[in-house]
Amino acid sequence: MRTAAPVSLPVALTIAGSDSGGGAGIQADLKTMEAHGVFGTSAITSVTAQNTRGVEGFATLPVEEVEAQCEAVLSDFDVRAVKTGMLAEAPVVRSVAEQVAEVDVPVVVDPVMVAASGDRLLDSAGEEAYEDLFEHATLVTPNADEAEVLTGIEPTDDERAEAAGEALRELGADAALVKGGHVPGETVRDVLVTDDGTTVFEHPRIDTDATHGSGCTLASAVAARLALGDDLETAVSGATDFVERAVRYNLDVGEGPGAVHHLAELRNRAARNDTAEAVEAVVRSFVERDVSALVPEVGMNVVGATPSAERVGETAAVEGRITRTLSGVNPNRGVRFGASSHVARFLLSAREFDSDLRFAVNCRFDADVEDALSTLRGEVAEFDRDAEPEDVKAEEGSTMGWGAKQAFQSADGTPVAIIDRGEVGKEAIVKMLAEDAETLQRRTFAVLDALRAKE
Repeated sequence: MRTAAPVSLPVALTIAGSDSGGGAGIQADLKTMEAHGVFGTSAITSVTAQNTRGVEGFATLPVEEVEAQCEAVLSDFDVRAVKTGMLAEAPVVRSVAEQVAEVDVPVVVDPVMVAASGDRLLDSAGEEAYEDLFEHATLVTPNADEAEVLTGIEPTDDERAEAAGEALRELGADAALVKGGHVPGETVRDVLVTDDGTTVFEHPRIDTDATHGSGCTLASAVAARLALGDDLETAVSGATDFVERAVRYNLDVGEGPGAVHHLAELRNRAARNDTAEAVEAVVRSFVERDVSALVPEVGMNVVGATPSAERVGETAAVEGRITRTLSGVNPNRGVRFGASSHVARFLLSAREFDSDLRFAVNCRFDADVEDALSTLRGEVAEFDRDAEPEDVKAEEGSTMGWGAKQAFQSADGTPVAIIDRGEVGKEAIVKMLAEDAETLQRRTFAVLDALRAKE
């Protein structure tokens, strides 16, 4: 018999409706809490029949059943934060307000009124009852539509969102996060209003309709981070980043738009070791085959991105690059995350057009290499630095994004390689791209073999 090794996790409670489609409600809350390393408990207020296409019906549980669930959890667990979601009817809202009044922990209130599909999830009496709950709220997280219903202010810009947030604080909440997902624009601007002032969290808008469950996920992410001990602004900042990734790498499930991917960030972190090992394997093969003929003067680097990489720090590369020596090629140091800047930024930029791309390598470029590239199966694209706008040149790090955009827009699909012919004082380079390390290795060796065949 083995000795048990219990793990102690902070506990959070979600009081919300059940989503039979699994993307929102209690299901989204528990997935999000688990992804943050928080033990999620629940009290179900309503049972919905819904999927990715919409809500087909729902039934609210009797108030005493909701109270019994809350009592069962609160009497046994050391709950560090509470999150409320779909409460459906005024009696439930008032009852939950009484329940959370008895606990001295952060309370995040997501005033769920309408589903992403447009289906109503709260009656008018319930809207009025929310004032009782707001008196005990550490944070309320309405979207633009909910903020307008609750305050009469349509948050069409930062100033009006701040006014709506202040109105919500006047109703009793300690702080308000007026979400900008429903406000048109190229960016999503979530406005946090607290005693200390206003903070705006800005993220690029993701071109997708798969946002089912994003509001539940954001509120439960904040609650989880508060349970872990974050201050409010840090919790909101981390939660908005978490949701951005969950929406971009959404799950293609059901016949509707799909659902946010609650475990995208967790799985991304879990893939770091495998990604680094894949880069190391490619580097070893390059040393064994001696790819000197493809190493540019600035050195070569192999970069691998985690499945939902968004930042340079989520890409693994050789620290100091791979350089030519008298006996072949050699990596200057080992593989670590964040080691590459140039090639990593180019790969991340390419992933904006094809998120399946995971690996890249930079190689020298001349007429012989160009001929060798023609042996690859797939399109070879390029961009012309002479056409680079002055404002892009002036902004550090922008060239890679601009170049990738030009190359992808000129190609019929995802190119296997992208040529940068350079400019005065800049070496010409070709970057090869692939979805996996084995394909990147195979393409590099195919070009190398074609070069050697000409010798």
